[in-house]
Amino acid sequence: MTAKKQSGTLRIRWVRSFIGCPRDMRQTIRGLGLRRLHQVVERPDTPAIRGMIRKVRHLVEVES
Repeated sequence: MTAKKQSGTLRIRWVRSFIGCPRDMRQTIRGLGLRRLHQVVERPDTPAIRGMIRKVRHLVEVES
């Protein structure tokens, strides 16, 4: 069963490991709610979340 996507949300998938990344990038990944590699979370489309995604854009994929 597929849930309908809520408007104004972003699906964020963690695709690359943060080994070797600075601590602030690790904290940003955790702040987005990602705990495991290849995990997908849905977050509201806000400027704060967009900024967090921009900081770790090489580690995540975003589906709008």
